[in-house]
Amino acid sequence: MRALSCDEPGKLTIIERDEPRAGEGEVLVRIRHVGICGTDYHIFHGNQPYFDYPRVIGHELGGEVMSAPSGSALRAGQVVSIMPTLYCGRCRACLAGKTNCCQRIAVLGVHRDGGACDAIAVPEANVVPADGLTASQAAMVEFLAIGAHGVARGGIGRNNRVAVVGAGPIGIAATIFAKAMGAHVSVVDLSPHRLAFCEDELGADAAFEASADIVDRLGQATGGDYFDCVIDATGSPVAMQKGFSLVGHGGGYVLLSLVRADISFNDPDFHKRETTLFASRNAVRADFETVLTAMRGGQVPMQALASHSGSLDDAPSLIPHWSKPQTGVIKAILEV
Repeated sequence: MRALSCDEPGKLTIIERDEPRAGEGEVLVRIRHVGICGTDYHIFHGNQPYFDYPRVIGHELGGEVMSAPSGSALRAGQVVSIMPTLYCGRCRACLAGKTNCCQRIAVLGVHRDGGACDAIAVPEANVVPADGLTASQAAMVEFLAIGAHGVARGGIGRNNRVAVVGAGPIGIAATIFAKAMGAHVSVVDLSPHRLAFCEDELGADAAFEASADIVDRLGQATGGDYFDCVIDATGSPVAMQKGFSLVGHGGGYVLLSLVRADISFNDPDFHKRETTLFASRNAVRADFETVLTAMRGGQVPMQALASHSGSLDDAPSLIPHWSKPQTGVIKAILEV
């Protein structure tokens, strides 16, 4: 079968390998579509933490069941999404239901070979039925679940004032689910194009182009109160540190970004606000179900999100192009 390998930074190739066989408790899935995310671009450019080359990439997966274990509720031909976080089920985190931060976690396309290929075998617990969606739409569930998890971590509710900083796909996902919770959402980004997308397609209540005086501008816009919750999705240590200043008194700060850096903050400011700081990592099954419900209910502008597409065979030339900001990609999806 075909598979998309990142052999080294800057080098993507289509390789041939044996088609997988399902082991005990595993489902064999025919991959139909693969979403390309920031992690894949970071892998291509050589700046993804905790990564070894070569690796078959791809973790935003939509496909169809080929075979399932005896007694499974899954059926051949069923459209599914795949949770790419493989977890042990035995560690303290897993036993507490926090499979997203399993002590022995292995993420498809990062820690082990991913799903940008013709077929993959994964544990049944990682296969999520996506009835009512196309396989292309099912390939968008994972990145949306990352945003939904961040919103859940922040405890965002109706009439909360929320700032989402960074309007890439994950920030867009956070905006969608903060709005779904009834929050007033302001989006901050460097790109006028992405800001317009958030207002026009997602219903963001306000949009602010990032600048050196953004903290003062947001203070003026909120009457000096700032935000009940700030969600950072920038991937920038500088922006992540600046975000502490946007949290209002008694508010929370959710770091969706992962960077290889130390993040610092002013302790007196942190304490006087009694800021609650949240890390948000991956997603759990409940987040996938939240996303699927929202997609089926028309709360997710799926057609607008899927801005670019191409074939698996053309991926080695498409991904370097899509990774350029001027391309205007919201979400690119490969057809396998």
